[in-house]
Amino acid sequence: MKLNAEAITKLLAWAYEKAVQGGVPKTQSAAELAEEYMKREGTLTEKANALMRAQNTKAAATGFLTGLGGLVTLPVAVPANIASAIYLQLRMVAAIAILAGCDPEDDRVKALSIACLAGNAAKGILKNAGIAVGTKLTEQVLARLSGEVAKRVNQAVAVKLAAKLGQNGVASLAKVVPVVGGVTNALFDGITTNIVGNVARDTFVGKTV
Repeated sequence: MKLNAEAITKLLAWAYEKAVQGGVPKTQSAAELAEEYMKREGTLTEKANALMRAQNTKAAATGFLTGLGGLVTLPVAVPANIASAIYLQLRMVAAIAILAGCDPEDDRVKALSIACLAGNAAKGILKNAGIAVGTKLTEQVLARLSGEVAKRVNQAVAVKLAAKLGQNGVASLAKVVPVVGGVTNALFDGITTNIVGNVARDTFVGKTV
């Protein structure tokens, strides 16, 4: 199945809304997830790292990607495993943003969260928007993300994901958006699963010195 940028854009909007507002059966919203880890001991970076590790492990162990409910509301025709993976990653990213004190309902925060799905390529996308990944996110930095700039960030990510998915079909998602487990099975790859989370942590919390 080939997905164009328009379809990916709709999917990203759906997944982010579900991640932030909840509504997917038997799963926490990003805010609930963030609240759970905010109560823990440690620095903000340590809390973000713990959140990432726990979500990756839990997802791999329980077959989260293939077992998600609520996918009947998908805005586009897309395999459930792709939708589940994108939802899972955005929920994790949004939770990290909330841990860092950001408002997930802010369109600028949404744009940054979606950019994180591009993995290491997010740095280039955000650089073009005037955001340096690895520095503490401040209101001054966010101010650079006007509505038009945020829109361009979203479009850039959608185009990248659509292009990669179009090359090799569904199976290529694991190479484009690191997800928990494999696309066709439940294999757990600790290296690739952390890429999106690491980018999110570096974007919203800042790099650990």
